[in-house]
Amino acid sequence: MSMNSLFRRNQQPNPDNLDADTDEDDQIDPNLRLRTVRTAASTIAESIRSEQRMERRRIKRRRLWGSLKSKKSTTSALTVGEQRRDSSSGPTPSNKPRRNVYVNCNLAPQDKDSHGRPLHTFVRNKVKTTKYTIITFIPKNLYEQFRRVANLYFLGLVCIQVFPIFGAAAPQIAMLPLLFILTVTALKDGVEDYRRGVVDEEVNNSAATKLGDWRNVNVPDDSRPFWQKLLGLNRPGTISRGVRRLREKELEEGAGKIVLTKNVADDASEKTGPKEDAHTFVQRARSLEDIQSVHSGEMHEYPPIPTDVLGSRANLTIDQALISPDDPRAGRLNQSAAELSYYPSSTRTGASGGVLDWSRQTPGTAKWERTLWKKLEIGDVVLLRDNDQIPADIVVLSTSDADGLCYVETKNLDGETNLKPRKSLKATSMISSEEDVEHASFIVDSEPPHPNLYLYNAVLRYQGRPDSDEVSGEATQGTGVPKEAQTEPVTINNLLLRGCTVRNTGWIIGLVVFTGADTKIMLNGGDTPSKRSKIEKETNFNVIMNFLILLSMCVSTAIVSGYFETLTNTSSDFYETDSQPSKYVVLNSLITFCSCLIAFQNIVPISLYISIEIVKTIQAYFISQDVDMWYQPYDTACVPKTWNISDDLGQIEYIFSDKTGTLTQNIMEFQKCSVNGVTYGEGITEAMRGAAKREGRDDYPDPQEQAEQLKEMKATMLEKMAKTFKNRYLQAERVTLVAPNLAEHLADKTNPQRQHLIQFFRALAVCHTVLSDRPEPRDQPYRLDYKAESPDEAALVAAARDAGFPFVAKSNTSIDIEVMGQPERYIPLRVLEFNSTRKRMSVIVRNPEGKIVLYCKGADSVIYARLASDHDPALKEATARDMEAFANAGLRTLCISYRYLSEEEYLNWSRQHDVASSATENREEEIDKVNEKVEHSLNILGATALEDKLQEGVPDAIETLHQAGIKLWILTGDKVQTAIEIGFSCNLLKSDMEIMILAADSLDDARNKVEAALNKLATILGPPQKSNKSGIASRKKGCAVVIDGDTLRHALDPSIKPLFLSLGTQCDTVVCCRVSPAQKALTVKLVKDGCNAMTLSIGDGANDVAMIQEANIGCGLLGLEGSQAAMSADYAFGQFRFLTKLLLVHGRWSYIRVADMHSNFFYKA
Repeated sequence: MSMNSLFRRNQQPNPDNLDADTDEDDQIDPNLRLRTVRTAASTIAESIRSEQRMERRRIKRRRLWGSLKSKKSTTSALTVGEQRRDSSSGPTPSNKPRRNVYVNCNLAPQDKDSHGRPLHTFVRNKVKTTKYTIITFIPKNLYEQFRRVANLYFLGLVCIQVFPIFGAAAPQIAMLPLLFILTVTALKDGVEDYRRGVVDEEVNNSAATKLGDWRNVNVPDDSRPFWQKLLGLNRPGTISRGVRRLREKELEEGAGKIVLTKNVADDASEKTGPKEDAHTFVQRARSLEDIQSVHSGEMHEYPPIPTDVLGSRANLTIDQALISPDDPRAGRLNQSAAELSYYPSSTRTGASGGVLDWSRQTPGTAKWERTLWKKLEIGDVVLLRDNDQIPADIVVLSTSDADGLCYVETKNLDGETNLKPRKSLKATSMISSEEDVEHASFIVDSEPPHPNLYLYNAVLRYQGRPDSDEVSGEATQGTGVPKEAQTEPVTINNLLLRGCTVRNTGWIIGLVVFTGADTKIMLNGGDTPSKRSKIEKETNFNVIMNFLILLSMCVSTAIVSGYFETLTNTSSDFYETDSQPSKYVVLNSLITFCSCLIAFQNIVPISLYISIEIVKTIQAYFISQDVDMWYQPYDTACVPKTWNISDDLGQIEYIFSDKTGTLTQNIMEFQKCSVNGVTYGEGITEAMRGAAKREGRDDYPDPQEQAEQLKEMKATMLEKMAKTFKNRYLQAERVTLVAPNLAEHLADKTNPQRQHLIQFFRALAVCHTVLSDRPEPRDQPYRLDYKAESPDEAALVAAARDAGFPFVAKSNTSIDIEVMGQPERYIPLRVLEFNSTRKRMSVIVRNPEGKIVLYCKGADSVIYARLASDHDPALKEATARDMEAFANAGLRTLCISYRYLSEEEYLNWSRQHDVASSATENREEEIDKVNEKVEHSLNILGATALEDKLQEGVPDAIETLHQAGIKLWILTGDKVQTAIEIGFSCNLLKSDMEIMILAADSLDDARNKVEAALNKLATILGPPQKSNKSGIASRKKGCAVVIDGDTLRHALDPSIKPLFLSLGTQCDTVVCCRVSPAQKALTVKLVKDGCNAMTLSIGDGANDVAMIQEANIGCGLLGLEGSQAAMSADYAFGQFRFLTKLLLVHGRWSYIRVADMHSNFFYKA
């Protein structure tokens, strides 16, 4: 790519022309209107342009819709933005009604029956992924086994042989082979399903904390099924055996108190300020809680609570601070505090506001209790702590953060390990204790459950006072201050999904809105299928054909026998007197027919099925004992979980793979950077090696030799830096940026590059949203770990730390860093957050000199469009050239920039930002517009290049599979640019491929894009060439398609589905980005059914279970994302590279052996 075309790509001064510039681009065929790209840099740039064009069209449509809406009156509760999200995310199912979740409110008439009981019943929070139960195992398993035509045939023969008239010698012996087959298969299926049941039981019996001794009006007082009521089981108010064991176990382990305090210390990532005085402590410690079980009788309490103080619910710390030492209660308080099992009397903890109303009378008995996941119900209030897994879909009511923020890890849902922020509702953010919950009253009007992971719409309804009435609860109590019906929207940003994990958050109080099978993770799964191999299905056809031959032989014999019986004056009249079973010729012929079925039964060989079961069991044993597929870190080999489909391994045509954790290790490493046009970093990526290998070059050292060279250069660099300055926070073992010239430039004070490096790394240490953590503050006070919403951000900050620019701590009033051993403090003013539309993030800070600085980092095309008009062209060209080289090497690139702001400019902009932030309609758009007014006239500091580390051997494995004629599709929840970078890193996408990016926001647009892609494909590839010796059709060029989740949803529409299938199957690979688990399964089903092809899915997270179950063969990786994928898979192993041995060796051997045995048995018959 020439530099002129590169700058034409980067320079986009007018965002309004994002649509128009497409038609004028010389890279686009005017008849086809579809761009193809080749290099990684151009592919990433085109994906960004496609997203920007699509977003621009959405904004225009939304404005048009808003203007039309303003002319009509409407009572819809959804805003325009919510309607857009609805349309972009797909329709929600309408077969279920909306649900109201009540908290301390009377049920509405439409939600209760004539007796005042809840009218709607909701599913339990108990989940089941097994195929069978104790009751259904025998009938369901027999039904599955008798889908084999041969089993029905053998059963018919056994029934015939029971009657002695047909001449069977021993019918009991005849049924033994069939009983053996049925028994062995049933045992095998039972063992496989039992393993799934063990995992289900472990999940369902996980511990959770909910509010007890408090009435949940959403469930009936006695919700037991009829049979439990009949047998008198699980009476209301009793503690189940599982809950009892849980509480006794935690009591033995010394479960202590849980402190629920609002973090009002400026949300500090590390507390560095002065200690709080007594008054501040009392105000913050008003919600000191512990975890207690519900009081269920005299025999069992957890932990033990004195009966004389059971009703006391106030905060112990406040009472100790407020009660004088002479008070007779003081002694009892101190004693109870020592026992860690006491709540003092109830005290009003705050003013009424939001959903809280302290004028309400409450029993004051609510307390936290430990329970099991399966015991949770709709409407329960739960308490989550740091590192807890989320047991159900929960609306966030309050968190430990003063701003209501919390962080969750969603890798079990979408495969991403970066932290995602969630926020509590404003009206409920004051809740921080059990008594607060008792004094709260509200309704959550929720949409019905649906599988869309990125959409949730609900409304919080409550009776509150007007915002202008800022009076305390005591002042308003009994004064008749009017209440008004208040509402607050509830979106996906307020919802915690089951399967996620709480991170970096002290505690969360939430409301359960979806349980069990209604949760999004379960709706994206599916019923566990019963898989049968392709040969087994084809055997049914062979059995039917042989049975037709057998039937013709028996019919012929019966006819001939009847004919001879009708003849007279034959020898049978003398020698076979009374030998016929009856006097009727037709009946005797029928008996002869059945006798021939028994005599000729070997034409349909029952021994074939016995032999196949034995052979497949041995093959599964061989697979499990293969040392080449043993993974030492997990101490496990390949585990076959479904034994009867091993022959399908040798017939796979398409592989569908997840990305995060399957192809990659999800470890980000800072490999290279460019500062002031100078490149730093000596690492060699897999993409660089793959490109050199394809071009026939051998100019890179052996990986082992390279590792030794990097080790020596790293030691030299660290030694040089240690002599230059003292870096107390250096973690030498984690240094990934190996650049000896970096140490030299930092050490040379006369070198002008030194100042550029300091500015560059200073920007990395300041421009982020990372939290710092000291895991061992006493033993290792200078060890800093970083927790971020994105692994990219954590890698950037860690690289700055190891280069001598550590980020130490952050609060709402300061950002503390060190610059080559010297501390610096910045004052944070604004954070302009990253999103998929902006493709950048910025921070505005006041530096130690008092100047206001804006640091901005983002995609190269986005930053270049906002550079200062008088920017140095040589630096722009050098940095652009370096970023293109980084991207083509399979690295993730970011451009770092800055600008200074005057006081007046910042104050004027800040006022506009405040107005936009308080907008009630189109708030996000208004904020983006205001941000555009300050993110301009930027100056480049440099560029970063990160490597998402692949698993060992992934590029070679993909190349081997490609040579075998197997096509690989990537189905990932990650963004488009990330998937493209990984595609080039693992050599799935190559620079000699023509890559088409499909992005559409409507059905018609998607149809046009797919049709254009098919036309473009015909011009690129031409007609297929003759097959080579391996039977694989060869083409001159390769082609690939990259498609996002919204476009894929339209492409899977029945009207477009055949076109998309034709496009995907003609390409060498397809990369699907931002797809949900359900879309993954639909894509697999499209290829499996549409092409009648053998498919294999591989993944490592719960978000991959649906596609693993849909494919002919599902493989799960035993990894960091849990065991659900491995437990749902047919084969489980440790690394992606083992797939080549499984398919090309064991699969081929199994297929050849079973096929040959199958043919030989029918030949012998």
